[in-house]
Amino acid sequence: MRIGGIRLLTGIAAFALVVGFSPSVQAERDTTPDVGARSAYVVDSEGTVHFGKRETRRVPVASLVKVMTAYVVLRDGDLGDVVTVTRADVRHAADNGATSAALRAGEQVTTRDLLYGLMLPSGADAANALARTYGPGKSAFVAKMNAAARSLGLRDTLYTNADGLPSPRNGGYSTAADQARLVGIALKDETFGTVVSQRTYRVAKSAVHRAHTWTNTNKLLGKADGVLGVKTGFTTKAGFCLAFAAERNGRRVVGVLLGDQDARRFTTATRLLDFAEEQIATTTP
Repeated sequence: MRIGGIRLLTGIAAFALVVGFSPSVQAERDTTPDVGARSAYVVDSEGTVHFGKRETRRVPVASLVKVMTAYVVLRDGDLGDVVTVTRADVRHAADNGATSAALRAGEQVTTRDLLYGLMLPSGADAANALARTYGPGKSAFVAKMNAAARSLGLRDTLYTNADGLPSPRNGGYSTAADQARLVGIALKDETFGTVVSQRTYRVAKSAVHRAHTWTNTNKLLGKADGVLGVKTGFTTKAGFCLAFAAERNGRRVVGVLLGDQDARRFTTATRLLDFAEEQIATTTP
Protein backbone atom coordinates (compact mmCIF):
# COMPACT_ATOMS: atom_id res chain seq x y z
CA MET A 1 0.00 0.00 0.00
CA ARG A 2 2.80 2.36 0.91
CA ILE A 3 4.65 1.75 -2.34
CA GLY A 4 1.42 2.18 -4.28
CA GLY A 5 0.78 5.50 -2.52
CA ILE A 6 4.25 6.72 -3.45
CA ARG A 7 3.68 5.67 -7.03
CA LEU A 8 0.32 7.47 -7.05
CA LEU A 9 1.84 10.71 -5.77
CA THR A 10 4.68 10.39 -8.26
CA GLY A 11 2.13 9.93 -11.01
CA ILE A 12 0.22 13.06 -9.97
CA ALA A 13 3.41 15.13 -9.95
CA ALA A 14 4.41 13.78 -13.36
CA PHE A 15 0.96 14.55 -14.77
CA ALA A 16 1.16 18.07 -13.35
CA LEU A 17 4.47 18.63 -15.14
CA VAL A 18 3.06 17.30 -18.40
CA VAL A 19 0.05 19.63 -18.39
CA GLY A 20 2.15 22.61 -17.29
CA PHE A 21 1.34 23.29 -13.64
CA SER A 22 2.52 22.21 -10.23
CA PRO A 23 0.24 21.20 -7.35
CA SER A 24 1.21 24.42 -5.49
CA VAL A 25 0.31 26.58 -8.50
CA GLN A 26 -3.00 24.79 -8.84
CA ALA A 27 -3.71 25.36 -5.14
CA GLU A 28 -3.09 29.10 -5.61
CA ARG A 29 -5.45 29.14 -8.58
CA ASP A 30 -8.11 27.42 -6.51
CA THR A 31 -7.93 30.15 -3.85
CA THR A 32 -7.90 33.12 -6.24
CA PRO A 33 -11.23 34.96 -5.93
CA ASP A 34 -13.66 34.87 -8.82
CA VAL A 35 -13.94 38.37 -10.23
CA GLY A 36 -16.95 39.25 -12.34
CA ALA A 37 -15.88 42.83 -13.06
CA ARG A 38 -14.87 43.51 -16.64
CA SER A 39 -11.48 44.86 -15.50
CA ALA A 40 -9.63 44.48 -12.22
CA TYR A 41 -6.20 45.05 -10.71
CA VAL A 42 -4.69 44.64 -7.25
CA VAL A 43 -1.15 45.70 -6.31
CA ASP A 44 0.65 46.40 -3.05
CA SER A 45 3.10 49.07 -1.95
CA GLU A 46 6.07 46.80 -2.75
CA GLY A 47 4.92 46.58 -6.36
CA THR A 48 3.68 43.00 -6.10
CA VAL A 49 0.68 42.41 -8.36
CA HIS A 50 -1.84 40.12 -6.69
CA PHE A 51 -4.53 40.10 -9.35
CA GLY A 52 -5.07 41.31 -12.88
CA LYS A 53 -7.92 41.02 -15.35
CA ARG A 54 -7.90 43.13 -18.51
CA GLU A 55 -6.12 45.72 -16.38
CA THR A 56 -4.77 47.66 -19.36
CA ARG A 57 -8.08 47.86 -21.24
CA ARG A 58 -9.17 51.47 -21.83
CA VAL A 59 -12.69 52.05 -20.50
CA PRO A 60 -14.77 54.81 -18.87
CA VAL A 61 -14.23 54.92 -15.10
CA ALA A 62 -17.23 57.06 -14.04
CA SER A 63 -16.68 58.97 -10.78
CA LEU A 64 -13.24 57.48 -10.21
CA VAL A 65 -12.34 60.52 -12.34
CA LYS A 66 -12.83 62.54 -9.15
CA VAL A 67 -9.67 61.01 -7.68
CA MET A 68 -7.70 63.03 -10.22
CA THR A 69 -9.92 66.06 -9.59
CA ALA A 70 -9.01 65.91 -5.90
CA TYR A 71 -5.34 65.33 -6.71
CA VAL A 72 -5.15 68.46 -8.89
CA VAL A 73 -7.04 70.59 -6.35
CA LEU A 74 -4.74 69.47 -3.53
CA ARG A 75 -1.72 70.25 -5.68
CA ASP A 76 -2.85 73.66 -6.95
CA GLY A 77 -5.28 74.93 -4.33
CA ASP A 78 -5.36 75.96 -0.71
CA LEU A 79 -7.65 74.17 1.74
CA GLY A 80 -8.61 77.48 3.30
CA ASP A 81 -9.76 79.05 0.02
CA VAL A 82 -13.42 80.05 -0.01
CA VAL A 83 -15.43 79.12 -3.10
CA THR A 84 -18.81 80.70 -3.86
CA VAL A 85 -21.22 78.13 -5.28
CA THR A 86 -22.97 79.31 -8.45
CA ARG A 87 -26.26 78.42 -10.08
CA ALA A 88 -24.26 76.78 -12.85
CA ASP A 89 -22.63 74.45 -10.31
CA VAL A 90 -26.02 73.39 -8.96
CA ARG A 91 -27.58 73.04 -12.42
CA HIS A 92 -24.63 70.96 -13.63
CA ALA A 93 -25.55 68.16 -11.22
CA ALA A 94 -29.31 68.51 -11.62
CA ASP A 95 -29.35 68.74 -15.43
CA ASN A 96 -27.16 65.65 -15.77
CA GLY A 97 -29.07 63.56 -13.23
CA ALA A 98 -25.87 63.25 -11.25
CA THR A 99 -25.22 62.69 -7.58
CA SER A 100 -24.73 65.94 -5.68
CA ALA A 101 -23.53 67.39 -2.41
CA ALA A 102 -26.83 69.33 -2.20
CA LEU A 103 -25.05 72.66 -2.54
CA ARG A 104 -27.05 75.84 -3.11
CA ALA A 105 -26.18 78.87 -5.18
CA GLY A 106 -24.60 81.62 -3.10
CA GLU A 107 -23.12 79.37 -0.44
CA GLN A 108 -19.50 80.14 0.44
CA VAL A 109 -17.69 76.91 1.20
CA THR A 110 -14.02 76.19 1.84
CA THR A 111 -12.03 74.05 -0.54
CA ARG A 112 -11.47 71.58 2.30
CA ASP A 113 -15.22 71.11 2.73
CA LEU A 114 -15.81 70.90 -1.01
CA LEU A 115 -13.32 68.03 -1.21
CA TYR A 116 -15.51 66.08 1.20
CA GLY A 117 -18.56 66.98 -0.89
CA LEU A 118 -16.68 65.77 -3.95
CA MET A 119 -15.44 62.44 -2.59
CA LEU A 120 -18.06 61.20 -0.10
CA PRO A 121 -21.45 61.75 -1.81
CA SER A 122 -19.62 62.11 -5.16
CA GLY A 123 -21.05 65.57 -5.74
CA ALA A 124 -20.97 66.72 -9.35
CA ASP A 125 -21.87 70.19 -8.07
CA ALA A 126 -18.74 70.19 -5.90
CA ALA A 127 -16.67 68.95 -8.85
CA ASN A 128 -17.98 71.75 -11.05
CA ALA A 129 -17.26 74.39 -8.42
CA LEU A 130 -13.71 73.14 -7.86
CA ALA A 131 -12.89 72.81 -11.56
CA ARG A 132 -14.31 76.23 -12.31
CA THR A 133 -12.23 77.75 -9.53
CA TYR A 134 -8.91 76.01 -10.04
CA GLY A 135 -8.72 75.94 -13.85
CA PRO A 136 -9.61 78.67 -13.74
CA GLY A 137 -12.50 77.47 -15.89
CA LYS A 138 -13.46 73.86 -16.55
CA SER A 139 -11.53 73.45 -19.81
CA ALA A 140 -8.30 74.65 -18.23
CA PHE A 141 -8.88 72.36 -15.26
CA VAL A 142 -9.34 69.31 -17.49
CA ALA A 143 -6.10 70.26 -19.24
CA LYS A 144 -4.40 70.22 -15.83
CA MET A 145 -5.87 66.78 -15.15
CA ASN A 146 -4.43 65.41 -18.38
CA ALA A 147 -1.08 67.06 -17.78
CA ALA A 148 -0.98 65.45 -14.33
CA ALA A 149 -1.87 62.07 -15.84
CA ARG A 150 1.06 62.33 -18.24
CA SER A 151 3.47 63.42 -15.51
CA LEU A 152 2.41 60.47 -13.33
CA GLY A 153 2.94 57.98 -16.12
CA LEU A 154 -0.75 57.19 -16.69
CA ARG A 155 -0.25 56.44 -20.37
CA ASP A 156 -3.70 54.93 -20.94
CA THR A 157 -5.70 57.72 -19.31
CA LEU A 158 -7.55 60.68 -20.82
CA TYR A 159 -9.98 63.00 -19.04
CA THR A 160 -12.74 65.07 -20.66
CA ASN A 161 -14.36 66.43 -17.49
CA ALA A 162 -13.84 66.67 -13.75
CA ASP A 163 -16.64 64.34 -12.66
CA GLY A 164 -16.77 61.28 -14.95
CA LEU A 165 -20.24 62.05 -16.32
CA PRO A 166 -21.07 60.63 -19.76
CA SER A 167 -20.75 64.00 -21.51
CA PRO A 168 -18.46 64.68 -23.19
CA ARG A 169 -17.10 61.37 -24.51
CA ASN A 170 -17.97 59.26 -21.46
CA GLY A 171 -15.71 61.35 -19.24
CA GLY A 172 -12.71 60.01 -21.10
CA TYR A 173 -11.06 56.67 -20.37
CA SER A 174 -8.54 54.95 -18.16
CA THR A 175 -7.53 51.47 -17.07
CA ALA A 176 -7.65 49.52 -13.83
CA ALA A 177 -3.85 49.57 -13.70
CA ASP A 178 -3.62 53.34 -14.24
CA GLN A 179 -6.29 54.05 -11.65
CA ALA A 180 -4.55 51.86 -9.09
CA ARG A 181 -1.32 53.76 -9.71
CA LEU A 182 -3.12 57.09 -9.27
CA VAL A 183 -4.79 55.99 -6.05
CA GLY A 184 -1.45 54.85 -4.63
CA ILE A 185 0.06 58.25 -5.39
CA ALA A 186 -2.94 60.22 -4.14
CA LEU A 187 -2.92 58.37 -0.82
CA LYS A 188 0.52 59.77 -0.09
CA ASP A 189 -1.23 63.09 0.49
CA GLU A 190 -2.39 63.14 4.10
CA THR A 191 -5.44 65.28 3.37
CA PHE A 192 -6.61 62.99 0.58
CA GLY A 193 -6.25 59.98 2.87
CA THR A 194 -8.21 61.71 5.62
CA VAL A 195 -11.04 62.70 3.28
CA VAL A 196 -11.58 59.32 1.62
CA SER A 197 -11.45 57.42 4.92
CA GLN A 198 -14.39 59.26 6.51
CA ARG A 199 -17.74 57.48 6.64
CA THR A 200 -19.59 60.72 7.42
CA TYR A 201 -18.63 64.38 7.33
CA ARG A 202 -20.65 67.25 8.77
CA VAL A 203 -20.43 70.94 7.96
CA ALA A 204 -22.02 73.13 10.63
CA LYS A 205 -24.31 75.95 9.54
CA SER A 206 -22.68 79.37 9.35
CA ALA A 207 -23.53 82.86 8.18
CA VAL A 208 -22.32 82.02 4.66
CA HIS A 209 -23.52 78.45 4.13
CA ARG A 210 -26.11 76.02 5.39
CA ALA A 211 -25.43 72.80 7.27
CA HIS A 212 -24.40 69.73 5.30
CA THR A 213 -24.04 66.06 6.21
CA TRP A 214 -22.28 63.91 3.64
CA THR A 215 -22.15 60.11 3.79
CA ASN A 216 -19.49 58.09 2.03
CA THR A 217 -20.79 55.82 -0.74
CA ASN A 218 -17.94 53.37 -0.11
CA LYS A 219 -19.53 50.49 1.81
CA LEU A 220 -16.17 48.86 2.47
CA LEU A 221 -15.46 51.36 5.22
CA GLY A 222 -16.11 49.80 8.59
CA LYS A 223 -16.77 46.36 7.09
CA ALA A 224 -13.36 45.14 5.90
CA ASP A 225 -10.17 45.18 7.93
CA GLY A 226 -7.78 48.09 7.50
CA VAL A 227 -9.74 49.83 4.75
CA LEU A 228 -8.51 53.35 3.87
CA GLY A 229 -11.20 54.37 1.31
CA VAL A 230 -11.22 55.35 -1.69
CA LYS A 231 -14.00 55.98 -4.30
CA THR A 232 -17.07 54.52 -5.95
CA GLY A 233 -18.45 55.31 -9.39
CA PHE A 234 -21.28 54.48 -11.77
CA THR A 235 -22.55 55.32 -15.22
CA THR A 236 -24.46 53.09 -17.61
CA LYS A 237 -21.42 52.85 -19.89
CA ALA A 238 -18.84 52.30 -17.14
CA GLY A 239 -20.93 50.05 -14.93
CA PHE A 240 -20.30 50.01 -11.19
CA CYS A 241 -16.70 50.88 -10.32
CA LEU A 242 -14.67 50.86 -7.14
CA ALA A 243 -11.18 52.00 -6.19
CA PHE A 244 -10.18 50.66 -2.77
CA ALA A 245 -7.19 50.47 -0.48
CA ALA A 246 -6.27 48.88 2.83
CA GLU A 247 -3.31 48.19 5.07
CA ARG A 248 -2.59 44.46 5.17
CA ASN A 249 0.42 42.71 6.73
CA GLY A 250 2.49 45.88 6.77
CA ARG A 251 1.78 46.78 3.15
CA ARG A 252 -0.69 49.11 1.48
CA VAL A 253 -2.87 47.16 -0.94
CA VAL A 254 -4.65 49.10 -3.70
CA GLY A 255 -7.29 47.65 -5.99
CA VAL A 256 -9.62 48.76 -8.75
CA LEU A 257 -12.76 47.10 -10.12
CA LEU A 258 -14.32 48.45 -13.33
CA GLY A 259 -17.59 47.37 -14.91
CA ASP A 260 -18.94 45.40 -11.97
CA GLN A 261 -22.32 44.99 -10.26
CA ASP A 262 -23.33 47.25 -7.38
CA ALA A 263 -23.22 45.06 -4.26
CA ARG A 264 -20.81 42.54 -5.77
CA ARG A 265 -17.98 45.06 -6.11
CA PHE A 266 -17.75 45.39 -2.32
CA THR A 267 -17.76 41.66 -1.61
CA THR A 268 -15.25 41.09 -4.41
CA ALA A 269 -12.98 43.84 -3.06
CA THR A 270 -13.07 42.25 0.39
CA ARG A 271 -12.08 38.88 -1.04
CA LEU A 272 -9.29 40.41 -3.09
CA LEU A 273 -7.90 42.20 -0.05
CA ASP A 274 -7.98 38.97 1.96
CA PHE A 275 -6.32 37.12 -0.91
CA ALA A 276 -3.57 39.74 -1.17
CA GLU A 277 -3.02 39.52 2.59
CA GLU A 278 -2.60 35.74 2.35
CA GLN A 279 -0.14 36.12 -0.52
CA ILE A 280 1.88 38.72 1.38
CA ALA A 281 2.01 36.44 4.44
CA THR A 282 3.38 33.54 2.40
CA THR A 283 6.12 35.62 0.77
CA THR A 284 7.24 37.80 3.69
CA PRO A 285 10.29 36.38 5.52
